[in-house]
Amino acid sequence: MRRRRNLAASIGGWSARHRWAALVIWIAFVAVATIAGNAVGTAKMKDYESQNGDSRKAGQILDGANFKDVAGEVVLIQSKDGALSVSDPRFREAVTRVKDAVTATGQVEGVRTPYDKEPSPVTPDKHATLVQFNMKGEGKTADGRVQPVLTAVAGVQAGFPELRVEEAGGASAGKMIGEAIDKDFVRAEQLSLPITFGILLAAFGALLAALVPLALAMTAIIGATGLLGLTSHLLHVDDATPNLMLLIGLAVGVDYSLFYIRREREERAKGRDKRRAIEIAAATSGRAVLISGITVIVAMAGMFLTGNGTFMGFAEGTILVVLTAMIGSLTVLPALLSLIGDKVDARLIHGTVRVLTRGRVTWARKLGGRNGEGRFWNKVLDGVLRRPLVSAVLAGGLLVALAIPAFSLRTGTQTIDDLQGNYAIAETFKRIDKAFPGGNEPAIVVLKAADVTTPAVTSAIDRFKQQAFATGEANEPFGVEVNPGKNVARISIGLKGDVAATEHAVRTLRDTVVPATLAGAGEAHVTGNAAGSMDFNDQLARTIPLVFGFVLLLAFLLLLTSFRSLVVAVKAILLNLLSVAAAYGVLVLVFQKGYGEGLLGFTSTGYITDWLPLFLFVILFGLSMDYHVFILSRVREAYDRGMRTEDAISFGIRSTAGVVTSAALIMVAVFSTFATLSLLTFMQMGVGLAAAILIDATIVRAVLLPATMKLLGDWNWYLPRWLGWLPQLSHGDDDDDLEPLPQEKLPVPVG
Repeated sequence: MRRRRNLAASIGGWSARHRWAALVIWIAFVAVATIAGNAVGTAKMKDYESQNGDSRKAGQILDGANFKDVAGEVVLIQSKDGALSVSDPRFREAVTRVKDAVTATGQVEGVRTPYDKEPSPVTPDKHATLVQFNMKGEGKTADGRVQPVLTAVAGVQAGFPELRVEEAGGASAGKMIGEAIDKDFVRAEQLSLPITFGILLAAFGALLAALVPLALAMTAIIGATGLLGLTSHLLHVDDATPNLMLLIGLAVGVDYSLFYIRREREERAKGRDKRRAIEIAAATSGRAVLISGITVIVAMAGMFLTGNGTFMGFAEGTILVVLTAMIGSLTVLPALLSLIGDKVDARLIHGTVRVLTRGRVTWARKLGGRNGEGRFWNKVLDGVLRRPLVSAVLAGGLLVALAIPAFSLRTGTQTIDDLQGNYAIAETFKRIDKAFPGGNEPAIVVLKAADVTTPAVTSAIDRFKQQAFATGEANEPFGVEVNPGKNVARISIGLKGDVAATEHAVRTLRDTVVPATLAGAGEAHVTGNAAGSMDFNDQLARTIPLVFGFVLLLAFLLLLTSFRSLVVAVKAILLNLLSVAAAYGVLVLVFQKGYGEGLLGFTSTGYITDWLPLFLFVILFGLSMDYHVFILSRVREAYDRGMRTEDAISFGIRSTAGVVTSAALIMVAVFSTFATLSLLTFMQMGVGLAAAILIDATIVRAVLLPATMKLLGDWNWYLPRWLGWLPQLSHGDDDDDLEPLPQEKLPVPVG
C-alpha cells in the first residue's frame, strides 16, 4: 500500500511540470510585492514602541503632545591645562566667537552662553562650559544641515589652541555615526554577495549552479522586503529590520537551494532522468526545507512574546524573508532545474561550454568524496563511529567548557562606547559627560495636566527640582519645556554617576521624588536612557521564560511529528541549546573579557548589548535546525529503506557532509562580515552568529550527533505507544524506483 506523497513532493512535481507557469508566478509575485511595498512605504517604528513600562507611557504622552521636533547641539569649551576660566577675557572671546560663528551659518537658533540672562552650564571649577543651541527645522533631518555648523566650530578651534572647542549633539552624532553605519552596511552587503558566490562556485564548480541559489535568495529578499512595506503598517518596524532580513534571507535562501540542487545533481549522477531526479529531490530535500523553514519561523515567532516593538519588528521581517525563501525553494527552484536541466553543471572551458553530469570533482568533494561525502569528514566520522563514547565525551566536554563563561554574561545598554574606531565626536561626548555628569543622558520626567503653566503646577515643578537636587543624585542641567497645548511639560534633569548610580537615581525619582512633588499636579512618568534600559531589562526578565518555553515546546512538537521519535526531538533540543550556550561563552570571552580585542580591533565595554542574548537565541535556534533537519532527514530516509541504524547514520552524514560544509561556510562568511562594522553591537552579533554556526556544523553535527546516535542505536527511533496516533510522514519519494537496501531493518523499540 502506497502512502500519500508528501507536500513538498507534490509542490515540486507541479512546478517541474508547469515550469513556465511557476516562473511567471514567482516573478509576478516579486514584482507586485516590490511595487506595492514601495508605493505604501515601510512604516517605521515610533520611538515609544521600542520602549516598555513607565518609559513607554511617557513616550506615548510625548508622541501625542506635538512638541517641536528639534535637534539640540552643544559646543564644549574647555581649558586644556586649567590655566583659563570662564571669567578670563580670552575664554570669553572664544565663547563669543563660537556664538557668532554658529549664528552666521543661519542654521541655528536659541543660542545660550554662560554670559546670558539664562546662562548655560559651567563646571564648578569654572574651566569648562557649554554653548547650547538648536538646529532650525525638523530635528530628524538636521543631520543633513549640520555640516556648516561643524565647519564653523572647527574654524574657531583653530584660533584657540589652548582651549578645546568641540561640537556634539543629536544632529552631529546622527551625521557622523549615521554615515559610518551606512558605509559599514554597504561594505558588508558588498562583501557578502561575492563571498557567497565564490563559495557556491567552488562548491558546485559550475557557473549556473552557483548563480541559481544566489538569484533565488536575492529575489526572495526583494519580495519579502516588499511585503514588509505592506505588513509594517500593521506592526511598525525598526530601521535595522531590512538589514537583518538581508542577512537571514541570504543565509537561509542559499542554504535551501544548496540542499535541493545537491540532491537533484546526486540523482542525475546515478543515471535518473531529469524529471525523476527533480521529483526525488522535491520529496527528500524539499521536505527537509519545508520542516526546516517552519522550525525557523516558529523560533522567530517567539520574539512576538517579548512585547517589545524592536523584537516584534525583527520577528515580522525575518518570518517574511524565511517564508518567502522557503516557498521559492519549493516552487521556483524545481521549475528552474527543469528548465535548465544538465546545463546547470555547465562550465566555460577555453571559450566553450562543457556539461559535466558524472564524475565531476569539485572543491566540496575534495572536502568530500563521492556523492558529496567529505574526505576530511570521512576520517572524522570513522573515528567517531569507532569510539562513540569517547567522541561524545570529548565533544560534549569542549562545548560545556565553552559554555561555562556564559554564566558570567553581563548585559548593558548601547552607549557612545559602542562606536568603535577613530571618531572624534565619541571623545567629545565622553569629555562632556565627565565635565557635566548626566548632561548627555538626562532623565526625562513627563508631566501631563490640564494646564502645566498654572502656578500650582509650576510650583510643583520647582519643588521637584529642589528635592531631586537634595537627594545628591541629580544635578544641572535642568530644563522645562511646555508643548503648544500647554497640557504636557517635559522636564530634563541630569543624573550623577555611572550606570549603577543612574539606575538608582531613576528609582529614587520614581519611588520618592515624583510621588512627593508631582503626583498631585498631574500624571507623571520618568523616561530617558537609564530609565528605558531598566524598563527594557525588566520586561525581558518577565518574558524570556515565555519566549524560551514557546520556542522549545513548538520546536519539540514539530520534530516529534516530523520524525516520529521522542529521542530525536529531545536530543535535537539539547544539542541546539548546547551550541547556543557555547556561542554565548565565545561572546563573553571575546567581547566581555576582551580576548579578541587585538584581532578584531575593538575596545571592550565589559558587557554584551542587552538585546543580543535573546535575539541570538531565537535566530541561532532556528538556523541550527537547518542542518539538523537536513541530516536527520537523510538518516531517516536511509533507515526507512532498510538500512540498519548504524549504517543509516554513516550514510546520512557522509552524503550530506559536502553540502552542510558549503552551507555552513556561507553562513559563517556572511555573518563574519558584520564583525567588520563600526558598532560593537553588530560586531558582537556577527561573531556570535558565525561562532554558533561553525560550532553547530562541526562539533555538533559531525561529532556529537553521530556519536550519540551510535550509542543509542535503534532507541533513536523510540516512540511511546500512546503517541502512535502521530501521522506517518514520508522522508523520501514513496513511489520512486530506488533499489531497496539489503540490510535487515531492526525492530523499532516502543514503550
